[in-house]
Amino acid sequence: MLCGALVLTLAACAGSPDADPPTKPQARVTTAAPTGIPDVGDRLQRRIPAEARQVVAVYGDGEDSPDSTVVLYVKRGSAWHRVRDWPAHNGKKGWTTDHHEGDKRSPVGVFTLTDAGGVLKDPGSRLPYTRSAAFVAPRWWAKSHWHDFDYVIAIDYNRVKGTPPNDPTRPEGEHKGGGIWLHMDHGSGTSACVSLSRSAMEYLLRSLDPDRHPVVVMGDKADLAG
Repeated sequence: MLCGALVLTLAACAGSPDADPPTKPQARVTTAAPTGIPDVGDRLQRRIPAEARQVVAVYGDGEDSPDSTVVLYVKRGSAWHRVRDWPAHNGKKGWTTDHHEGDKRSPVGVFTLTDAGGVLKDPGSRLPYTRSAAFVAPRWWAKSHWHDFDYVIAIDYNRVKGTPPNDPTRPEGEHKGGGIWLHMDHGSGTSACVSLSRSAMEYLLRSLDPDRHPVVVMGDKADLAG
């Protein structure tokens, strides 16, 4: 199933000059930088590859909600830093830990991001980018969906890495679905993909770097925290 559906996106005050000096040194308060992705529990944190230095986190509003927020994090040293965030959509019926073809839910999990493409010319993608008219959405779809696949980033769920996003191979079988992408938003839920604005997609395409081993961590907030 190609998503969207191929029927199938942050002075310390000085004291008064007349104030009495403190009677003892004041302790410095420091806050440790996070070593994990915020609001993601140990179960999924452990699935983030050690070499990953970029994470696209998709925080779904609820198990049955099509609304979500996408946040890009980058790792510097041992700390993850929030870079940008965008409103987004996910599957029309929400999320599932056992995705199947046609269920209209996005799969919960951690997946690598290795390949990109679309109808439009490469905007400066660091990921391998395949431009092809084969990404054009069917014209019998609602007109609001016609530009869904102008830019896409393949989510490596039930697909072969290193191939164009629209490669039809499904290693786990057709019943497990596939063709799940980050792609351009049409204002509502998808068949299983995650959709963002054109500016968000262009930013991600220009930012995600194969040398930083980007992954997506995605799910509704309860499943992510569990």
